Amino acid sequence: MSIKSSIATFAGKSSYWFLHNVLKGGTSFPGKLAMKIDPEVLEDLGQNYETIIVTGTNGKTMTTALITQTLKEKYGDILTNPSGSNMAQGIVTAFLAHSQKGQRKIAVLEVDEANVKAVTQLVHPKAFVLTNIFRDQMDRYGEIYTTYEKIVNGIKLAPEATVIANGDASIFSSVDLPNPKVYFGFETEKDKPQNDLKAGVNTDGVLCPKCNHILHYHAISYANLGDFFCPNCGYKRPELTYKLEKISEQTPSKIAFTIDGQDFAINIGGTYNIYNALAAFACAREFDVSGEEIAQAFAKNKRIFGRQELINYQGKEINIILVKNPVGLNEVLSLLNTEEEPYTLAALLNAHHADGIDTSWIWDGDFESLEKEKIKQIIVGGERHKDMDFRLKVAGFDPAIMTVEADFDQLPDAFTKAETKKVYVLSTYTAMLHLRQIFTDKGVLKRRIN
Repeated sequence: MSIKSSIATFAGKSSYWFLHNVLKGGTSFPGKLAMKIDPEVLEDLGQNYETIIVTGTNGKTMTTALITQTLKEKYGDILTNPSGSNMAQGIVTAFLAHSQKGQRKIAVLEVDEANVKAVTQLVHPKAFVLTNIFRDQMDRYGEIYTTYEKIVNGIKLAPEATVIANGDASIFSSVDLPNPKVYFGFETEKDKPQNDLKAGVNTDGVLCPKCNHILHYHAISYANLGDFFCPNCGYKRPELTYKLEKISEQTPSKIAFTIDGQDFAINIGGTYNIYNALAAFACAREFDVSGEEIAQAFAKNKRIFGRQELINYQGKEINIILVKNPVGLNEVLSLLNTEEEPYTLAALLNAHHADGIDTSWIWDGDFESLEKEKIKQIIVGGERHKDMDFRLKVAGFDPAIMTVEADFDQLPDAFTKAETKKVYVLSTYTAMLHLRQIFTDKGVLKRRIN
C-alpha cells in the first residue's frame, strides 16, 4: 500500500468512525474523502478479495443481499455495500467499514451500470452477476443497448471472471465474450416449446440483437424476459445452467418456488424477486454453497430498505416499495393485485438526478390495471406530486378518495389517519430516502441513510 493510499485509508476510516459513532450516519462521505486523497484507493482496499459485481437495471440491491446471505452460510463474514450506495464512493466506504472475520475474503458489490468499468479496473472481479436491462433514467443511461455496452466494457477488462447472467434477457447472450458463462432463467411446466408468443406492444428490448427482427417467445415471464427465439436468424435463448421449475405460492409477503428440484421460499413478494433469488442461487452454487445452505439463507432473508420494507407505525403496516422505471413499476402493480385485503395506496414522486429528472415514465406504468375496489384511499406526495396526482386521475381513480400531501414531514400522520391497516408506499429513490429519514428521526428506524 502506497503512502498516499495509506493516508486515504486512514482518513476514510476515521471519518467513517466519527460519522457512525457520533453523528449516527453516512454511507458515501468516507469514500468521497478517501478518493479525494487517492482516486485509486479502491485498488489497495480490494486487494486479495474475491469480488462479485452485481449489476443491471432492476433487482441489484435485493440480489446483492441474497447473494451475501447465501455466502455467509458457508463462509461467514462477507463484505458488501448493503445501503445500496452503488457508486464508487459508496463502494470505497463499504471496504473502509469492513473488518474481515470470515473464512474467505469475498466482497459482494452492487455496482451502478455506468460504473462497472471504473470499479472493474480496480477490484479485478471473479464474477459478474447480471440481473436484467430495461429502459431506466433515459436522461442518464440512454437506450438499453447503450447501458449494456457500459457493462460489457467493464466485463472485457476481466476476461477470466465468470459471467452469471439472466438467460431470459436476450441482450445478455448477444455479445461474444471470452469469459466463462453461466445462465439462469425460468423453465416451468407451463413453458411449452411449441408456443409462439410475442411480447406486448409497449415492451422495449424485443428486437433480435443479431438481425433486428421482432423476437418471439415460447414463454414470457414478464416484460421482455422469457424463452426467446428469432424466427428470422435462429438466435435463441442460451442453454440454462440453473432453472426455475415451479412457482407454488405467491402473495405480497411470500414466494415459494422450486429451482433444480429443490424447494425454496423467501419472505417477499413479486415475480421479479424470484429472478433475484434465482440469480443468488446461481452465484452461490458457483461458489460451492449447497442447496440446503441456500434454502437456510433464503429463509433468513430480511427485507432491505426501500424494497418492500415493512414499517410498523402506530398500528399501521407501512410497506415501502421503490419504483424507478416502467417495467419495475408494472411488476409492483401486479404484486399489489395479489393483496387480498383493502389497503391505502401512497405514491411519492421526485425527479432528482438519482431518480431520473424525466418523469414521463409514469405514463408507461399500467396504473389502470390496479384492482380499484381494494384501494380505499390514495395519498399523493413528493416534489412532483402534481404529476402523479394527474396520472392517477387519468388512470380512472375517483378524486374523492385522493388526497395530496406535499409536505414530507406530514406523511407519517397521513398514513396513521388512513382508514386501512395496510399502506403501500410506491416511491422513487430520493423520496424513499426522505421518508425513511423522517421515520429515523422519529425513532421508528434505527439506521440513517445519507
